[in-house]
Amino acid sequence: MTTTWDFGVSHELDLVERRIRDSLASEEPLLTEIAQYVITSGGKRIRPVVTLLAFKAAGGEDIERAVDIAAALELIHSATLIHDDINDGGTERRGRPAAFLKYGLQEALVTGDFLFTRAFRIGGKFDDDIVDLTAKVCAALAEGEIRQKRHLGDVTVTRETYLDIITRKTATPVATAARVGALVGRGRAEHVDAAGEYGLNLGIAFQIVDDILDVVGDGVTLGKRPGMDIKEGNVTILSINALQDGNVSDRSELIRILRKRTKDWGEVQTALRMIRESGSVDRAREEARAFGERAVAALGALPDGEPRRKMADLVEFVLSRDT
Repeated sequence: MTTTWDFGVSHELDLVERRIRDSLASEEPLLTEIAQYVITSGGKRIRPVVTLLAFKAAGGEDIERAVDIAAALELIHSATLIHDDINDGGTERRGRPAAFLKYGLQEALVTGDFLFTRAFRIGGKFDDDIVDLTAKVCAALAEGEIRQKRHLGDVTVTRETYLDIITRKTATPVATAARVGALVGRGRAEHVDAAGEYGLNLGIAFQIVDDILDVVGDGVTLGKRPGMDIKEGNVTILSINALQDGNVSDRSELIRILRKRTKDWGEVQTALRMIRESGSVDRAREEARAFGERAVAALGALPDGEPRRKMADLVEFVLSRDT
């Protein structure tokens, strides 16, 4: 299995990084500094990888177009991270202080807007269907954030609502990355649809694994303290499974902690322990695996070749990751 995030597209990823860096130049040095701080804070770059692989799988040849749209989508993602940290009160992002804490709330907000405009400066030159897909991603991200906020501490949230939220916030951007990659690669309609289906299910699997790691992951490896979802009031599939299955040692206590607006870290650790002991982690892993299998199945409509095999490898990597 492939063990790095480049999956045979390391050269193209370098071009994406260069395109992103070139987009951050501003007449205001502080704006450039904050943007670079956010962009260079790490991250998986899953969206550019998916775009480039889908482009290649569809038979694309003009790599510069794929690099441009991959860079635009990653700039949008980086902008949303700034806004998410502000909305959630997140103090760390991949082991570093959140941008709004390091530079100030207003400065961070403006930088997020700056990254959005830079993204559309690149993406706006593409065909209308690609511009429309990119715009829909931004709308889905905003809708997902509002829905997530509305259900903070909601212990009655259903699996369907959870999946709707993570589809808007995580899976739709990945699905769009795959679709635009195939579109830019001049793939046939069935190739574009297959790439989109692959990306959607890969994105859902990715987020479920992310939520699992927030319960069982190592803080040093993750770059953030485990239990942040509980601390912030996000009721993920782990809590949903624990509450609905009935195997929690003290269901009423878990409900009390999840509902509580302000929690201390002792309460967070108690909730994490109960969720782990309930068997919820194993059930969530099974669900992530099921979505991963759907992603791989969707690849059957794409031309056989190395890019398609790398896309399947990426699914396995996502399911087995620990960061």
